[in-house]
Amino acid sequence: MIIGNIVVEVAYIVAAVCFILSLMWMSHPSTARRSVLAGELGMLLAIVGTLLLTEVVDYPMIAAALLLGAAIGAPLAYLMPMTAIPQRTAISHALGALAVGLIGVVEMVKLAGHGEGLSFESGALSFEMMLGFLTCTASVLAFAKLQELVTTRPMVFKGQQLVNLGVFVAAIGCGVALALNPSSGPLLIAFIVLAAVFGVLLVAPIGGADMPTVIALLNAYAGLAASAMGFALGNKLLIITGALDGASGFILAVIMCKAMNRSFANVMFGGFGQVVAATGGGEAKPIRSASQEDAALMLENATSVVIVPGYGMAVAQAQHKVSELYQALTAKGVDVRFAIHPVAGRMPGHMNVLLAEANIPYEKLVEMDEINGDLGTTDVALIIGANDVVNPAARDDPKSAIAGMPIIEADKARTVMVIKRSMNPGFAGIDNELYYLDKTHMLFGDAKEFVSGMVKELSGGSGLH
Repeated sequence: MIIGNIVVEVAYIVAAVCFILSLMWMSHPSTARRSVLAGELGMLLAIVGTLLLTEVVDYPMIAAALLLGAAIGAPLAYLMPMTAIPQRTAISHALGALAVGLIGVVEMVKLAGHGEGLSFESGALSFEMMLGFLTCTASVLAFAKLQELVTTRPMVFKGQQLVNLGVFVAAIGCGVALALNPSSGPLLIAFIVLAAVFGVLLVAPIGGADMPTVIALLNAYAGLAASAMGFALGNKLLIITGALDGASGFILAVIMCKAMNRSFANVMFGGFGQVVAATGGGEAKPIRSASQEDAALMLENATSVVIVPGYGMAVAQAQHKVSELYQALTAKGVDVRFAIHPVAGRMPGHMNVLLAEANIPYEKLVEMDEINGDLGTTDVALIIGANDVVNPAARDDPKSAIAGMPIIEADKARTVMVIKRSMNPGFAGIDNELYYLDKTHMLFGDAKEFVSGMVKELSGGSGLH
């Protein structure tokens, strides 16, 4: 028995080291695969160690659960398009948080069966269930917003903050009462309902432009819930991994908020995009459009080009064609770099992942703060599917819904080209004055097809020289 416990402790320590290394290696594309393998090894050791530590184990049920999970997870991993990864991440948070919450319910019922009153375990379980159920419902609503099953605009109503505060205080009160009296069934049910409702209220007033930060925050909440469950169950590995997940999620959320010039309070309660400028009904503004041939000629005659990718590139799955465009321009001696906004896309690092998948050299991906100083001397800024992250209104209009959000200052380039399907506004729902500048050329069409056409022109399709 002693030897078995030592083996389990060693397995847990190695698993914890694997998780830490996985988190560290995930910070760069060149080590990302190693990171995934380390995480998988850590999880395997954690599961085996837990099974060895547990005295009563129903192995057939566990095997059935593993097979069912694999049958669902494997197709999701292979068939899920890159554009839907944020939604999948939100659903993963929801399912993980639901598992944490349900385990908390079971453990609380066990405490009630033993006739126990207030204890450290009951307090930890109340905290864990609060985080678990609110994260579950918040993640489900985040999924629905990302999938556009519900409006991506902030869902706001008069007195909303007071309602949120009231529900939160009531949930905390029920949680404390439940920790004092674990045997109260009505308290348990009320606590679960209040925590779940608060999760919905938490995400409802948040608009699409804040979604990357919401995903990071939900990741943090799920991690903290797992860590609390570790305290309740006396499982050291759960405490460590949950703390790692929670801390990394909060750090990422802070980085995202800084990138958008937002505070946590604004993200959670500000209703990003609540004030939306009208985009129709006024005087039509003139725009310039250009063909694939015109765009290719402008790119070929440029010395420096900055490409600004956005969610539209992801939707069109154009990253590989963009890679071909990069290669074609580089072969002609054009200096090509990519401007990466921290919140471009629907999750943190969305553009980095897409471009790394298309084998764009990582050193060509330049962060917003670094690239902005060079855009004034850049010949062409080519915007592919980005909208809000290049909108000058964030910088120039204090009344704009995105006022104060740092942007990639593509409008400072000598020539601006925008690949876009239509003149519809972006995820924040506001118009973009960049499209109406004299130096801006709108390239209407599917990003993948349009970039493919430009590559053909640059490769000699029309004899451009």
